[in-house]
Formats: sequence, structure tokens, C-alpha cells
Amino acid sequence: MTTFSVGYFVGSLAKASINRKLAKALVRLAPPELSMQEIPIGDLPLYSYDFDKDYPPAGTALKDAIAGVDAVLFVTPEYNRSIPGALKNAIDWASRPSGTNSFARKPSAVIGTSPGKIGTAVGQQHLRSILAYCNSPQFNAIEAYIEFTKGLVTDEGEVTTESTKEFLATYMREYHGFISRVYTAIPRSTQG
Repeated sequence: MTTFSVGYFVGSLAKASINRKLAKALVRLAPPELSMQEIPIGDLPLYSYDFDKDYPPAGTALKDAIAGVDAVLFVTPEYNRSIPGALKNAIDWASRPSGTNSFARKPSAVIGTSPGKIGTAVGQQHLRSILAYCNSPQFNAIEAYIEFTKGLVTDEGEVTTESTKEFLATYMREYHGFISRVYTAIPRSTQG
């Protein structure tokens, strides 16, 4: 099977974020054909088109990190029925200036956790809309809205509930299959 590199974004900047725990779990549960690496977003200044002619180092590093992976995974909480401002800011940096959208034709997936019963369903739908505009092929099934209960995932990323662990492992296996299908249709040699 083909191996792909996946850059993942944690939408929350909080050190104790439950979505950071979920991201650690996904890294642990990913099949060996997915090489996972975090793409940090915490050092980005607020985006303004004033930077478009002279990108700061943090913006350039973000774009380089995305260019260096085959696919992206967003692990994000839901804030006010949307995505966190830090994540939207990172997407704005990566998709600008016009004509240099880092997400174009880059396979993406969205997942998240929340203490609420609907997980991050509404925020994920908003993010999917943004990614569609950015021309990113999206992994739409399996949808994953994880209700986070105390102790579900340890600080080290160990999932303590067997059914959730299997669900997340299946999600990552299916994501690998989706990436393979995208690159069958749009070979990496045509990415640009």
C-alpha cells in the first residue's frame, strides 16, 4: 500500500485541549501507511492582505509545511457553532495570496470532539464549506463527531473505550483509502 504524509492541525491553542488529546489518539491509531506530523498554528499573526507581498516567516513556514505533506487533517473544537479563530486565521494564511492556495487539490479530513452531545457537528460543517471553497477534496464519510467524556482519551492519546478506539482506527484506515483514491484521480505529479 502507498504511504502518505499527513499534516494535522489542532484547532485549539489550549495546552490541555481535548482535541489535542484526540489528535494524539489519531496519530497512535493511524495505519502505518500514514505518516503523521502536526502543523502548528499558534505563532501566526492575524492575517491581513497587507502581508501578501512580503509574507512573514510564520506564514511562509505554514505554507511550506502544507506543501510538504500529501494530505491534511483538521482536529478541531467548535466555538460558537463555528471553528476557532486561530484555525480560520491559519486557513486564511495558507490560502492567500490569490493564486497560491495551499489547499488546492490537497485531500483533507475533518474530525473533532466536544463535551456536547452533537460533538463538533456544526463547526465541522462550517469548516467543510471553507475547504470546499479552497478546492480541497474532502473525506466526507465516515463523519466523526466525538462526544468527549471524562477519561475517554488520556493525555498520551490512549483511547480508553474500545468501541471509540475501533471507530477512530477505522476512520484513519478509511482516510488512507480516500487519499489513495484522490491521488489515483489527480496524480501527485499534477499537484502544484
